[in-house]
Amino acid sequence: MSLPIVAPALGEHSWPVMASVEGIARHLRAVLGDAVVEIVEHVGEIGVTVSRDGLVAAVTALRDDPSLRLDQLVDICGVDYPDRAERFDVVYQLLSMARNLRLRVKVVTDTRTPVPSICGVFPNAGWYERETWDCYGVLFTGNPDLRRILTDYGFEGHPFRKDFPLTGHVELRYSEEHKRVVYEPVKLAQDFRSFDFLSPWEGTDYVLPGDEKAIGGAAAAKPAPGASNG
Repeated sequence: MSLPIVAPALGEHSWPVMASVEGIARHLRAVLGDAVVEIVEHVGEIGVTVSRDGLVAAVTALRDDPSLRLDQLVDICGVDYPDRAERFDVVYQLLSMARNLRLRVKVVTDTRTPVPSICGVFPNAGWYERETWDCYGVLFTGNPDLRRILTDYGFEGHPFRKDFPLTGHVELRYSEEHKRVVYEPVKLAQDFRSFDFLSPWEGTDYVLPGDEKAIGGAAAAKPAPGASNG
């Protein structure tokens, strides 16, 4: 089965004609088979959820299929849904320049179940998997160098998780005594406060000193019920 994506004839425009969303979805099911968990369409873009065990075979098929040619891995990122049993989405953004096509591939996992690395399919995945591990704590089996890439090597926790404290666990400073950067428990100069400012268009709902004059003046100017103006 092939997609109705055709190259332009000589003398026509130079960009490819993209297949319909429905046609791409049917082709994805044919190419990926049992690895497909769900295919969704949103604002003209297609996303496919695949099983963890079928991930490597799925991205290989998407890269090698002549009708798709999704041969560029643009990004890998995580999404955290703490209320779910499998709280993490691992999202892969694939691109085909030849077919003018983008595809979002997704797998779900939890804090303990690793996701297969796709470094063997897209070598640049190693950097993205390290970033996802660093920020979310998602494990990847087969990554040859799964270590932190954005935070410091001694960092505690994974900062993009929804339950990560806003203050962090430790703070660092340069110690003149030790002549190096040292880690210490977080010490806030004041209690953590959440400032919930009102919209400037709504104004405040509290009374400041002197406001009673304006309030009293407005009450005096307002005619009593039933009173006439003359």
